[in-house]
Amino acid sequence: MNDTICAISTSQGVGAIAIIRVSGDDSVEIVNKLFRGQDLTKVASHTINYGKIIDPDDNKIIDEVLVSVMLAPKTFTRENIVEINTHGGIASTNKVLELLLTNGCRLAEPGEFTKRAFLNGRIDLLEAEGVMDLINAKTSVQRELATNQVTGRVSDLINNLRSDLVQIISNINVNIDYPEYDDVEIITNDLLIPKITNLKNRIVKILEESKNGQIIKEGIKTSIVGRPNVGKSSLLNALLEEDKAIVTDIAGTTRDIVEGQISINGIILNIIDTAGIRKTTDKVESIGVEKSLKTIDAADLIFLILNNNEPLTADIIELIDLIKKKQKEYIIIINKCDLENKLDFSKLPVDMSKIINMSIKNNEGIDNLKAKIIEIFNLNKLETQDPTYLSNSRSISILQKCLKSIEEIEKGLKENQPIDMIELDIKNIWEQLGMINGTTYEEELLDEMFSRFCLGK
Repeated sequence: MNDTICAISTSQGVGAIAIIRVSGDDSVEIVNKLFRGQDLTKVASHTINYGKIIDPDDNKIIDEVLVSVMLAPKTFTRENIVEINTHGGIASTNKVLELLLTNGCRLAEPGEFTKRAFLNGRIDLLEAEGVMDLINAKTSVQRELATNQVTGRVSDLINNLRSDLVQIISNINVNIDYPEYDDVEIITNDLLIPKITNLKNRIVKILEESKNGQIIKEGIKTSIVGRPNVGKSSLLNALLEEDKAIVTDIAGTTRDIVEGQISINGIILNIIDTAGIRKTTDKVESIGVEKSLKTIDAADLIFLILNNNEPLTADIIELIDLIKKKQKEYIIIINKCDLENKLDFSKLPVDMSKIINMSIKNNEGIDNLKAKIIEIFNLNKLETQDPTYLSNSRSISILQKCLKSIEEIEKGLKENQPIDMIELDIKNIWEQLGMINGTTYEEELLDEMFSRFCLGK
């Protein structure tokens, strides 16, 4: 934290402009050694200065640049920051970076600028995670979710819980340490139960809504399954509006997993086309069938495609039972409805409202399928609501542990456990919640989290 770091903050490659970011106590002095123009140590903060970067060894001009000088503490890292805007050529950008490294800077680690912002109290851990989500956002809904996290609205959900827990802990401590105080509410089990129940209900609500956050951030993992030659690859191509998967009349053409993405109402569908599920002696095809069955475990949504022109078979019933046993959301697609009907719908052991009739070859039924996805996952609501949800698996996992702990506290209060014992459990929840927003943290966690960031962020 005491040294000065630098990195290229724009994508590598040819472009109009590239930005090299420098942060640390000596950032202005180091860049000033390379800058021909105004004395950067004397310019006002938050100004842009025109000049040239030169190689001090031979006084040669490297590039014509604009240099932004931003002095602590009003910067992203709360350190002195200098940003050098060069022309976006690979050679000139790398040369400027090389000069910075040979004149006192250290190459930043991935995410180190954001890590410094966190460690210097500029942002909390949820806001830091939101920065990365904002960079990776592919849809407007993902952008809104990340923006609410960056601006601290998601952090407020956790801060409010911790604040109420502190109030409870403080009252208990005063009761224990200063029993003679008459103007402080005496915390009894009967008084504490509704407070704890209220906190539990708020955590349950946050966790329930976090499912929406994960859908927005990670998308809906969707697996297309069915017997060979029912139209699985054709459906993938129709949804993607491109010929990504090979389609032939030969059963078993798809041997391995083919993937693609589409956006519905701002939500990403991560679609997997799988090998046709059937008993086979072909070694390669059997591996594909095994992979197909495994995708069911990982999927949030299953498209089970049946052929309208074939009678129902026992293996299809088994597949339906497997999907229902694993409690997966599913849509049954009856394909080839332009052909003679040989499939007995009445024998399908499924929710009839989840059946979509299609002729994928004739591009019929795609809109109905998308409408059913929107209905099942309530995507219209997600699109219109302001998305203030937890969306990170780390945070959700911690909150789930807190929920279990608070349920144990509620149970203990009803069984009249001593208040001073309960107070220790409440304090533990308060500390666990602090790990979500980074009020309490482990160095190893920070290293792992920020290592996933871009080099110049």
